[in-house]
Amino acid sequence: MADRPVPESPEVPPPRPVDAGSQALEEALHSSFAIVRFLMVVLVVVFLASGFYIVGPQERGLILRLGRPVGEGEAALLGPGLHWSFPYPIDEFIRVPITEIQTLRSTIGWYAVTPEQEAAGTDPPVDSRTPLIPGVDGYLLTADGNIIHSRAILRYRFEDPLQCIFGFSGGTNGTFDLAGVSNAVLNTLNQALVHAAARFSVDDILTRNVLGFQEEVLRRFTALAQERNLGIAVEQLQVESRPPRQLKQAFDQVVQAALRRSQVLNEALSYANQTTNRALSEAAALVSRAQAETTRYLETLAAEARRFEGLLAQFERNPDLYMQQRVAETMARVFTNVQDKFFLPERADGRTRELRLLLNREPPKLETPSGR
Repeated sequence: MADRPVPESPEVPPPRPVDAGSQALEEALHSSFAIVRFLMVVLVVVFLASGFYIVGPQERGLILRLGRPVGEGEAALLGPGLHWSFPYPIDEFIRVPITEIQTLRSTIGWYAVTPEQEAAGTDPPVDSRTPLIPGVDGYLLTADGNIIHSRAILRYRFEDPLQCIFGFSGGTNGTFDLAGVSNAVLNTLNQALVHAAARFSVDDILTRNVLGFQEEVLRRFTALAQERNLGIAVEQLQVESRPPRQLKQAFDQVVQAALRRSQVLNEALSYANQTTNRALSEAAALVSRAQAETTRYLETLAAEARRFEGLLAQFERNPDLYMQQRVAETMARVFTNVQDKFFLPERADGRTRELRLLLNREPPKLETPSGR
């Protein structure tokens, strides 16, 4: 077998020389890619770390994933502490101040006051010639057709966070809008104030039934809040009412007259009570004395009856002896202080004895010391 010729290996071309510019560009690209990868890792870490949220002790948290709450009912609410969710736009974390007390003021029925005057507690100057401007000054109409100024201060808290979030959404993603909830609560409070004022007279609102008017505002507000599912709980409601400032002097005079009327009535009632109590006391004393006298007379009559019953028994045993004893007792009482006593016994034949008395007898002579 003939030997075949071995093919010669191709010759390796010698390495081309690399210029300094290309080598620098390659090293720069490698460094850039490393920096980009590092930045991407940092961005991912920062992106995931931005999903940590802290819920305060007076708050509740809620995670919305693509617009839907994570969990159902009360399970969707997160308590105080540290929580994590995917950052936006995957998840959205919402905080609701569930235990924080919110405060609202209804000034629909109050006159115009500047913030400086409100802070100082003073009213704008006014007299009887200053008109009430409906577009500036608020007022309420009472049941008897009068005008008053009234405002309410409401303190409440969020009782149903889910209702507050989804019932008063500020956007399509269900974000919590505190201003929207406050406006809804304020509108409800204004309607309750107007409704209550139309059911009370001006005297009841200002003087006679102030507490009843406030309770009516609270009752109406609570009913409207439940009807509209506001998801809040009322902590306190205060209502302040005043007469129109232009008629303040006339209202003050009416109040003074009412106070004087009440004072006179109280004095009359006090005098009537004193007189009645005194008459009752005197009547009770007379009744007590009458009862005491009745008891004494009854006891006396009972004692006399018992004594006569005893005498009757003695009389029945020996009537003559009894009569002689009684005569002797009677004569003893009659002749106790008599100077001259005469006793005429009965005659044996029963005839009446004749008694002759010398009425003009001489007086006894007095003895003198000489015996004459």
